[in-house]
Amino acid sequence: MSARWAFIQAHHGEHPIRRLCQVLGVSRAGYYAWHARQHQGPGSRALADGALAETIQRVHRASQARYGSPRIHAELRAAGVRCSRKRVARLMREQQLAGKRRRRFRVVTTDARHADPVAPNHLARQFRVAAIGAPDRVWAADYTFLPTRQGFLYLAVVLDLYSRRVVGWAMRHTQDHRLVLDALAMAVGQRQPRPGLVHHSDRGRQYASTVYQAELTRRGMCASMSRVGDCWDNAVVESFFATLKTELVEGTDWGTREEARQALFGYLEVWYNRQRRHSTLGYQSPVQFEHRQGSAA
Repeated sequence: MSARWAFIQAHHGEHPIRRLCQVLGVSRAGYYAWHARQHQGPGSRALADGALAETIQRVHRASQARYGSPRIHAELRAAGVRCSRKRVARLMREQQLAGKRRRRFRVVTTDARHADPVAPNHLARQFRVAAIGAPDRVWAADYTFLPTRQGFLYLAVVLDLYSRRVVGWAMRHTQDHRLVLDALAMAVGQRQPRPGLVHHSDRGRQYASTVYQAELTRRGMCASMSRVGDCWDNAVVESFFATLKTELVEGTDWGTREEARQALFGYLEVWYNRQRRHSTLGYQSPVQFEHRQGSAA
């Protein structure tokens, strides 16, 4: 239709507008309305969209292009910007902005070929925040490896399943017992949990070892382990590693393990725990969620 209006505008000096409208089968009222829109500039909605689009760009850059429309919408609402998620998604599409899409990363690090006793699965996939009820009641632990030009860097973590916060972590160039013990020591040192906490892990030799199990017993923790070959029994930590590798590792070329350590520290302590909005937590960060739940208690 706009092509007809443009034709009339281009030729109205040669023929009456009434005649041109008749020939093209359009109304004069329609033409005059189009002509007015062309000369009055962008409307208030277009101006508002432009301003919102600039804000969305800033939030997207601040997230290092990690956020998609749901988290950007949550960030805008937290800043007092009123808009719908559909509008944010539309403006992101128009600007060709997108969050990093998580791919399936399945890296097997579990070595269950040992004679050490294993614990039953006390957690039984009870991952819901409401079911756990409070911080430091259930922790989940695992480790993975990250590539650098210097060789692998191994990362062990301990997550609080109530807030999804990384409460303990350790990095080493080997996957020995010291790796997981250091992560546990950090978690205990920071949180000082009461006896009775459920500590869930896989059946790997590091977690089933006499020294690790003795440390759990000394701290009054109840050991829980996944079933054989079932990664879904520790799904929250598996999901965390997939997120980390999508948002930080994928496309990165670290020259040394030290470069990777620095990047991981920033991701874990600055971004993931304190800034990243988790859908499970109502789009709050783990630290923010714990603070608000503590204030409401």
